[in-house]
Amino acid sequence: MQKLDEYLGFLYGILCFVSALLQYNDPDPMLWIVIYSCATILSIAFALNKIHPILLALTAAISFFGFFYMYPEKFEGFEIGAGDIKNIEEAREAFGLLIMAIMFIIFSFRAKKKLG
Repeated sequence: MQKLDEYLGFLYGILCFVSALLQYNDPDPMLWIVIYSCATILSIAFALNKIHPILLALTAAISFFGFFYMYPEKFEGFEIGAGDIKNIEEAREAFGLLIMAIMFIIFSFRAKKKLG
């Protein structure tokens, strides 16, 4: 199970790092670069077993709150041209945070099992 945690942590860390790099053309790039960079660091810390499950759970809770905060008034999908760009951008950001919340709650439970 330790190897699986390492793989999951490093894989998600790489995905978050790539996400941070892709934020250069976002309307608010620095916010999302910081968010995804922090997720990268926390994921790698999880992979190396160097983080407490409470910090992972707190990150999951904040990300979940962010999902509801960012969720658009009117969901129009994720594809540009399918609706109002503001709603699409908010939906993308919201669901990015939801994915983050899910991953960090999984990491939190897995890290808690290691503590015994």
